[in-house]
Amino acid sequence: MTEEEKNRELINRKFYKAEQEAGFVESHPRTTPQQQDPAYRLAFRDTDFLLREELRPVRFQLELLKPDMLLDEAGIGSTLVMYGSARIPSPEHVEGLLAAATSPERKAVAERLAAKAHYYDEARKLAGIASRCAVVEDGKRQFVICSGGGPSIMEAANRGAAEAGAESIGLNIVLPHEQAPNGYVTPHLSFQFHYFALRKMHFLLRARAVAVFPGGFGTFDEFFELLTLIQTGKMKPIPILLFGKDFWNRVVNFEALAEEGVINFDDLKLFHMVESAEDAWRHITGFYDLECD
Repeated sequence: MTEEEKNRELINRKFYKAEQEAGFVESHPRTTPQQQDPAYRLAFRDTDFLLREELRPVRFQLELLKPDMLLDEAGIGSTLVMYGSARIPSPEHVEGLLAAATSPERKAVAERLAAKAHYYDEARKLAGIASRCAVVEDGKRQFVICSGGGPSIMEAANRGAAEAGAESIGLNIVLPHEQAPNGYVTPHLSFQFHYFALRKMHFLLRARAVAVFPGGFGTFDEFFELLTLIQTGKMKPIPILLFGKDFWNRVVNFEALAEEGVINFDDLKLFHMVESAEDAWRHITGFYDLECD
């Protein structure tokens, strides 16, 4: 918008915008006791007020609105979400992980994590394939890579997109220990959440496919919530790709759940096990009947 257009809009408006009113406040010196008291602050500029317990519903709304609005403004129609461990090393960090193991028990764990380093490569490769395909529908970008914004598998996802010259999303969460976004997340698509529930909602609001790599509690939480949403009809079916048949069959006995009657055998069709990025992308393109050179 040009300066002339802004001035014309000001003339036509009956009321000032909030940002203009805030500017008026900041331009005036606060010299009296009344002006200096917190009660006098504009409510939407009063951080102490916004952090009160009673304002939790407002904070929920803000965490829902901000990423949704910015992703919409960025022209992102859908995402390829990638879940996975924050502990699996990239191939270049395997030696350091093994060298840091100081006991037989830790060495055994480090060796098992090191054996999973190829999943980092597969996540990176899948992100690259999807990003280079660059599907656009109705003027919006589709299958934009979205990760939790952290290290390991999440980093691999954003890294694969960056190497393909594409933007990607990172949805970080505030934790007691510092978790900075990995360096491959597109800066203006890097978000930070206070509420896990809102973060998980944003993972799925635009998801057209989800790739799930070996992971721990967080990965399980996200994966099983997704299965529950589709199983109960709260969400339309989308491709769910589980990387690593041996891992998943070792840590979760899906067949036993069906045999025990707590899920239906048809529920086992909600996800598809794959071993490679190429297999995963073929399943996604087949599901949506997409062609990608």
